[in-house]
Amino acid sequence: MLKTNIKKSTFPSTLPTNKMKTSVQTRITKNIVLLGLLSFAVIILYPLFWMLISSFKSYQEIYSNVWALPTEWKFENYSLAWSKGISSYFINSIYVTALTIVLTVIIGSMAAFVISRYKNRWVDASLLFIIGGLMMNPQVALIPLFEILTITNLLDTHWALILTYVAYRLPLTIILIRAFFLTVPKELSESALMDGCTEFGIYWRIYLPISLPIVVTSVILTAYFAWNEFLFATVFINSSELKTIPSGLMVFRDALRTDWGVLLSGMVIATVPMIVLLIFLQKYLVRGLAEGSVKG
Repeated sequence: MLKTNIKKSTFPSTLPTNKMKTSVQTRITKNIVLLGLLSFAVIILYPLFWMLISSFKSYQEIYSNVWALPTEWKFENYSLAWSKGISSYFINSIYVTALTIVLTVIIGSMAAFVISRYKNRWVDASLLFIIGGLMMNPQVALIPLFEILTITNLLDTHWALILTYVAYRLPLTIILIRAFFLTVPKELSESALMDGCTEFGIYWRIYLPISLPIVVTSVILTAYFAWNEFLFATVFINSSELKTIPSGLMVFRDALRTDWGVLLSGMVIATVPMIVLLIFLQKYLVRGLAEGSVKG
């Protein structure tokens, strides 16, 4: 009887100890995760910080004081980069990116609407064809695309980039938006049909407003691709006045001496629009990927 009482009296005292161990382990895990995220953030942000600081340095100081702050802040690097051609490259990039976004989102959302609402063998075959488009490597299609653009007289025009970018962004856009459209209740479209709404009206008035997060996500992903694409912009565009920023920055390089301060200033100018876009639309990007990529 005495032994039983001793065991009963000591058992409750182990519960606080277990809770303390669990809380300590939880705090340690959180600190490790936080340390890993901070390290990852430093790895990503430090090159951007170095690019920004170096853009204010002179040619000699970039080589003599690589990691130090500028002794003399050369703000004229930005005006020189702008006057050397960044202004026209910037406008060209905005034009190409904007048209690419508009065409990709409109065509992609319409295709996603049809694929998500109708079921037959042609729709299924189209979906498989679209999924196969994700596997198409840009380098593999470079020569055929060059020949097609030459035959159609689109080479060395902005449409050579716009149509190519749209073709490469449509598969991912269609798949993301379709996955979101599949979650829209059928009762909404049935009620709209009973009220006399057309199929286009259902798409425009019901599906698109509901799917705003995934549409914004598609806009961000398309803008990021079109703004930073380098291969097609270099091969398909020869005229300096038609170049976009990624290919246009190559003009700043010289075989004998490259003014790295001016070049880095141009890179900073090219980076700012995408950073601003992600800052203002990041909540839609995370929400859209979370709701659209794991459904359907």
